[in-house]
Amino acid sequence: FILAQAMFTSQLTVLGDSATEFSIAICHTAFNLLCTLVMLPCAALLEKLAMRLIPEPKSSEAESEEISELDERLLATPAIAIDRCRAVTGNMVTLAIGSLTKALGQLTDYTTEKASEIRAEEDRVDRYEDILGNYLVKLSTYPLADRDRREAAMLLHLIGDFERISDHAVSVLASAEELREKDMAFSGAAKAELDVLTAAVREILSLVGHAYAENDPEIASRVEPLEQVIDNIKEKLRARHIERLQRSECSIEAGFIWSDLLTDLGRVSDHCSNIAGCIIETAHARLELHEYLRGVKKGGGEFLAYYEDYAKTYAV
Repeated sequence: FILAQAMFTSQLTVLGDSATEFSIAICHTAFNLLCTLVMLPCAALLEKLAMRLIPEPKSSEAESEEISELDERLLATPAIAIDRCRAVTGNMVTLAIGSLTKALGQLTDYTTEKASEIRAEEDRVDRYEDILGNYLVKLSTYPLADRDRREAAMLLHLIGDFERISDHAVSVLASAEELREKDMAFSGAAKAELDVLTAAVREILSLVGHAYAENDPEIASRVEPLEQVIDNIKEKLRARHIERLQRSECSIEAGFIWSDLLTDLGRVSDHCSNIAGCIIETAHARLELHEYLRGVKKGGGEFLAYYEDYAKTYAV
């Protein structure tokens, strides 16, 4: 095209007067318009060719979040940076809780599609933890208001607990897959007991999700009583399983899977307790998590009322 354009322009001196600046400009404009009209019908094909020759670099959703929402330029304004960290942590919370909830569903209604989703979500949660952890550490080196410093410390605690919840989702999924692959099943009594435990775990996950989203210490205060109920259920189920083994009502191999499930679900509730404690302590302008939990577990009017209510709801 460039050669043709040059030849076309040169003809001006042959056919008539010598080329002027104006005639050259007219020639260039006419030539460009002509080329545009010729190539316009091929625009879609040219686009596909360009995409094939120079493919767009792939980036994960988590990486996109890092670029768009956790821009390091925001570190100069810590209040805005903290707000962005809270929003991105909210995405992580949704993934972690959703992953564990899906994994519980796999115990009774397994699908390969859901299994793939759970593992993919666990990978994304891991990336969120890395991205947020690095960003919050950098942010902590900047001068922060007391409120922002407490918020940053809380988020650093929370992302670790939510990441562990997503890890347990994969562990629960592995138990579901082992039952399926080995064509094993729990006894009717064990299934009924597990239904009660998983329902309690679903509720404690819902509580911490709402407590975080709304930054509500009132909702968070209901987590510890439920965690105590889950611990009690777990111990009862472990003891009852031993009795079933002694009566030969359950296989030893299924018993190993049962024990793994109880351990995973118990630890999930422990992480929920840590999360709720962080939310409450941050609201009270302190971050003395273990001291808070020790105080709660000594019992109190509100704690006992919630505990008794949950104990009735999730009786086994």
